[in-house]
Amino acid sequence: MIAVTPEQFKSVPCPTYPEIRLSLLPGRKMAKLIESHQPCAIHIATEGPLGLAGRRYCVKRKLPFTTAYHTRFPEYIHARSNIPVGLTYKLIRWFHKPASAVMVATQSIEDDLKARGFKNIRRWTRGVDTTLFHPGLKDDALYPWLRPISLYVGRVAVEKNIESFLALDLSGTKVVVGDGPQMEQLKARYPQVKFLGAKIGEDLANHYRSADLFVFPSRTDTFGLVLLEAMASGLPVAAYPVAGPLDVLGDSPAGCLDEDLGKAALTALSIEPGLCRTHALGFSWEVSARQFLANLDPFDSGLAFACPTPPEKPVLAPL
Repeated sequence: MIAVTPEQFKSVPCPTYPEIRLSLLPGRKMAKLIESHQPCAIHIATEGPLGLAGRRYCVKRKLPFTTAYHTRFPEYIHARSNIPVGLTYKLIRWFHKPASAVMVATQSIEDDLKARGFKNIRRWTRGVDTTLFHPGLKDDALYPWLRPISLYVGRVAVEKNIESFLALDLSGTKVVVGDGPQMEQLKARYPQVKFLGAKIGEDLANHYRSADLFVFPSRTDTFGLVLLEAMASGLPVAAYPVAGPLDVLGDSPAGCLDEDLGKAALTALSIEPGLCRTHALGFSWEVSARQFLANLDPFDSGLAFACPTPPEKPVLAPL
């Protein structure tokens, strides 16, 4: 697989999301990259400038391509600007309409998109690295505060609904791992909460396994990979009964879903870590990869580049 990313283009920070880079006028360079790599399939990962450039290239040449719907952008944009959700969904539907397959992670998202008029939807589940994320001894030096430790991992942004977690009356200590545009505002508003910034790799894994509870307050995520990372680390989950948590947890005893997030948190604290780990082991990277490859629509060699079977190097346009 060959990835095309914003690092290969001149870019500017995304408004309100400076960590995300938006490519400037990527069309001509995108075409050169595609043609120089001679891919056998093109997959467009998100609806940003690179995705638009890849879409334009394929539509103009009548080439098949696939897309993925990872993020509820209409709800995110509405949370930040009050732009009507219906208007943004109209634009998102236009973007995905020519795709031979629109890949989604869960049944809930599939049902929602179908109800909104999306076509050609196929499943592409997520996987978790169960070697990196695993149960172990809790590092009390990492969390030297009063237990239980209630952990949130993810972007610190308004659409993640983090304040629903931070405002809970829970015993012990609340910890936030991640960064984002709401960081300074929330640090000032909740001085008792420990904001530790973004973590990666083994450091992140140690934060998971050293906590006692994972709280996921988002109502807009299409999946929630952090849920799998937490459960793989033996951490029970408390969340709202909405798309994402409902699909990842289902009727599993690895977490508790409740409209009363505080009640869910108290209940989840009593869950055995082994139940969480067992549930996470059911999400395999191998299954995810096989689904992705099966969903690709390789080019007809008469229309485009010679393509081996099965496809070996799709081009990925992530933004």
